[in-house]
Amino acid sequence: MRIAFLVAPEGVEQVELTEPWKAASEAGHEPVLVSTRSGEIQAFNHLDKADTFPVDEVVGEASAGSFGGLVLPGGVANPDFLRMDEKAVAFVKSFFDEGRPVAAICHASWTLVEADVVRGRVLTSWPSLRTDITNAGGTWVDEQVKICDHGSNQLVTSRKPDDLKAFCDTFLHVFTAQSAP
Repeated sequence: MRIAFLVAPEGVEQVELTEPWKAASEAGHEPVLVSTRSGEIQAFNHLDKADTFPVDEVVGEASAGSFGGLVLPGGVANPDFLRMDEKAVAFVKSFFDEGRPVAAICHASWTLVEADVVRGRVLTSWPSLRTDITNAGGTWVDEQVKICDHGSNQLVTSRKPDDLKAFCDTFLHVFTAQSAP
């Protein structure tokens, strides 16, 4: 399965990109780095610059229909940049419209809020997003990982980098089950 990893040109929390990417790859899936610009993205270790990674596809040219699922890594700046890009927001929303599974960790739920896809959903995130999620019509819970199927698709969310093992195991299980005939 092709899995889109949507990130802004800078600001993604590196471990929230690399650990799910590695898990997807080791499970036999094809991770694809999608961003709002071509070239490379700059990852961060919290507030410090980390590594750069090559962009595979640009969001304006990518289609949800060519992916089995979407992973949204966090980082404070990453989802804030994404939510300001209309094409990125539309790309995220299209996965919900098409019933494809989505996984988001940490601050990534800000992009979900902007895409107006949390209404009626139960999810977790970094605790500071609780009010944003609630104001957008979602229900926030403090859990390591949460699967929500109250909608057109399955949504997997986690709180923080400490939850990455559970996040990876869960989104891979959900994505694989969804793609089974």
